[in-house]
Amino acid sequence: MRLFLLSACLFAGASGAFSQAKPAPAAPKGRNISITLTPLKNTKVYLGSYYGNSKVLADSAYLDEKSHGVFKGPTKLTQGIYFVVTPQLTIQFDLLMDKTQQFSIVADTSLKDKAVITGSVENDLYKSYAATIATKGQHVQQLETAFYNAKTKEDSIRLRNEVIKAKKDLEDSRLDIARKHPGSLLATLLNAMKKPEAPPMPMKNGKLDSLYPYRYVKEHYWDDVSFNDDRLLRTPFFEPKLDEYFKTMVSPEPDSVIAEVNYILLSARTGKEIYPYLLTKFTNKYMNPEFMGQDKVFVYLFENYYAKGDTVLLNAASRKTITDRAYSLMANQLGQPAPTLDLTDTSGKTSSLYSINAPFTVVAFWDPNCGHCKEEIPRLDSIYKAKWKDYGVAVYSVNIYENEIPAWKKFLNEKHISPEWRQAYETKEARTATEKAGKPNYRQLYDIYKTPTIYLLDKDKRIIAKQLSLEQFNDLIEAKRKAGK
Repeated sequence: MRLFLLSACLFAGASGAFSQAKPAPAAPKGRNISITLTPLKNTKVYLGSYYGNSKVLADSAYLDEKSHGVFKGPTKLTQGIYFVVTPQLTIQFDLLMDKTQQFSIVADTSLKDKAVITGSVENDLYKSYAATIATKGQHVQQLETAFYNAKTKEDSIRLRNEVIKAKKDLEDSRLDIARKHPGSLLATLLNAMKKPEAPPMPMKNGKLDSLYPYRYVKEHYWDDVSFNDDRLLRTPFFEPKLDEYFKTMVSPEPDSVIAEVNYILLSARTGKEIYPYLLTKFTNKYMNPEFMGQDKVFVYLFENYYAKGDTVLLNAASRKTITDRAYSLMANQLGQPAPTLDLTDTSGKTSSLYSINAPFTVVAFWDPNCGHCKEEIPRLDSIYKAKWKDYGVAVYSVNIYENEIPAWKKFLNEKHISPEWRQAYETKEARTATEKAGKPNYRQLYDIYKTPTIYLLDKDKRIIAKQLSLEQFNDLIEAKRKAGK
C-alpha cells in the first residue's frame, strides 16, 4: 500500500438528545496494538516507520501458536506512517499510527492489501480514502493511455481535456479530506504532500510577468505545513519535498540558503524529534557542500545554533568534529583575506604569500607522494605555462609535509614545474612554535583535509574561489579578466 493510495471516511456525527455530561474516561497510557498475522507462529514481527529518507524499526511483538501478539509499551510512538515487518524484514502493509494507539490488526502474509484494522478512526479514514484514490487514479491512468494512443487530433484534444479534468477530480478528493477532517493525521499528511501548481503568467506593465509563477509556488510551497510537527518525519515524502524545495526554489547563493535554513529551524524549534533532525541534516549538507561558498551556511549554523547551546544534542565525538570543522572554515570564507603564509622555500629562505604582487594568486597545498597530486600539480603547471603566466597569475605552492623534502624537490625537477612558482613548506621548528603558542596552523586556517587543496585569490589576497576543478579555476580567471576585475 502506498501513501498516494491513502483513503478516507467521514467521522460519525453525534446525534440524539442532550444528556448530563459525564467525565470523559482517562485516555489510556502507552500503546497496545493487537496483531494476528497468519500463518506466522512462534516468531517476532516488527513495527517499522519512516524516518526522513530512512526506515527504522520502532517496536516488536512475539506471535504465539495462534499467530497472535501485541505491540505494547508504556509510551506512545510518534504518529505517522508505519508498516508491519516480517522476521525476514519484509514490509507487509502500511498503517497510520494514530493518537490513541489502542487498536487491533488482523492480516495474512499472502494478502498484504487485505489487512483489517479495527478501533482506529484514522485507519478507517486511511482505508476509505485509499479505495477512492485507487479508483480515480486508475481512471486517470486509463485516460492517459488513451490520450497517448489517440489516432486523431480531435480525440487527442478531447482526451487531454478529460485527463486534466480527472486529475483535478483526484486532487480535489485529497483536498476534500483535509477540509472535512482538519484535525486528522491523514489531513496533516495530505497537506504535507501537496505542492502548489504554477498559475499562468499575468500581465504586468504590458508584459507577461515570467517570474510570477515561481514566486507563487515558492510562497505557497509550505502552506498548511508546520515544521515543528514531529509526525512529518514519519512519512516518506517530507524530506524529498524539502530537498526539492532547496534544489528548485532556493538560490544556491549562501545568504539565500541561510535565510531559508534559519526560518525552517526557528519554526521547528519546539519539535522534539524534527528540530534536531533538521539541524543535523543541514549541518551535514553544508559542512561539505555541493556548491562553492555554501560552507558559509555551516559556519552560520555553528555560530548561531551550536555555539549558543545546541551542542548538547551531540555526543562528544560529533561535538568535536563540528567544532573543529567550523573553526577551520571560519578563516577561509569567500571574500575574506587569505590567512597569512610565511613559510620556507627550497633554499631555506622565508617566502611570504602577501609579498606577491599579482592580479591573481593561486595557492596550492599538496603532497609529493599523493597520487592525485602527482596528476593535478603537473596539470596546474601546464595551464599556468599555457595561459596564466601571460596573465600575470602567481602560484604559491605549499608542500604540506616537512619530512618529504627530498621527494618534493625530486618531483619538482622531474616534472619540470615552472621555476616562477613560489615553492614553500613549514619547517618542523615553525610548526612546533605555532603549537606551543596555541595558534591555529595553516592546515586548519586553510581547511586542508584533502590534497591537493587549491585557492584562488584576487590582487588584495582576498579569497574568490576554492575547491574547484582546474578547468573551473581557469574559467573564473578568464571571466574576471574579461569583466576587468
